[in-house]
Amino acid sequence: MDWWKLFWGFFVANVLGYGGGPSSIPLMQEEIVKHYGWLSNAQFADVLAVGNALPGPIATKIAAFVGYQEAGWWGFVITTIATVVPSAIALILLLQIVNRFRQSFAVKGMTLLVQPLIAVLMVGLTWEMGEVSLESIGIWQSLGISAVSFWAMTKGRIHPGLVIIAAFVYGGIVLSHQVA
Repeated sequence: MDWWKLFWGFFVANVLGYGGGPSSIPLMQEEIVKHYGWLSNAQFADVLAVGNALPGPIATKIAAFVGYQEAGWWGFVITTIATVVPSAIALILLLQIVNRFRQSFAVKGMTLLVQPLIAVLMVGLTWEMGEVSLESIGIWQSLGISAVSFWAMTKGRIHPGLVIIAAFVYGGIVLSHQVA
């Protein structure tokens, strides 16, 4: 196993993932699935689902899983470092800069203009994960879960974490009945 590829794949995804986990997940998928082929799209969807159900940062959990799967404990350490350390260093440096220039129109504009980009990345990831969902459980189950989840998070004012846990449990029940 080439440890440099593990480090570089996660380093690139997390350094370019401006805005944290939600923006780095599509970049991680690009590296993990399409560029290096460490997981299939369906496997990535499974890792993402489990990562969402567990507490803590999602990108770190995905990196730890893939690193361990590809290179054991050393892979776990390498991918976790590649995910956490650059972000921590960048956070410290950028917060000092942003704090110094917080009244600048350039800094305000920069943060506002990145938001649509993050939204587009999330829509792309949602589309690809939706395709995996359709293949796994079918269109009606996927649409039903999506509609109930959307309603619960917008109108029902239920915390998204609870919706994710409920969908995770429901998905386990559905798949266990399909296997049986």
